Amino acid sequence: MIKHILFTLLLILATSSVFAAQYIKPDELKQNLEQKKPVVIVDIQTAEEFARHHLDNSLETNAYPVKSPEEQKRLDTTLDTINSSTAPVVIVCPRGKGGAINSYEYLKTQGVPEERLFILEGGMAGWPYNELLKQGR
Repeated sequence: MIKHILFTLLLILATSSVFAAQYIKPDELKQNLEQKKPVVIVDIQTAEEFARHHLDNSLETNAYPVKSPEEQKRLDTTLDTINSSTAPVVIVCPRGKGGAINSYEYLKTQGVPEERLFILEGGMAGWPYNELLKQGR
């Protein structure tokens, strides 16, 4: 019984680190944008969502939910911009959950250092600063 419990605990610990990601809060990103600090914003929202609202200077990928190889390939369009900079990379998705984690993990496999990767906490649904949103393309 104790072996089973220990095995379960080890399994939980091992798998929880697999999905560890860095997050940035909306107010912190807002402050960085207002202070014109360099940041690469990778927006994975669908085309319709992006046209409805996105952060200025976002890189539109329409890669959500980033599960298929085709969706992952859409993130490749951001790699030149990411690699030509040392700025933090903020992934923006509809709610800051699965699609953002998929993007985070994919960009890591493409050589983007994890210390540069961040997910916008709450995604666009949790973004409270409408004055910083753009519409259209």
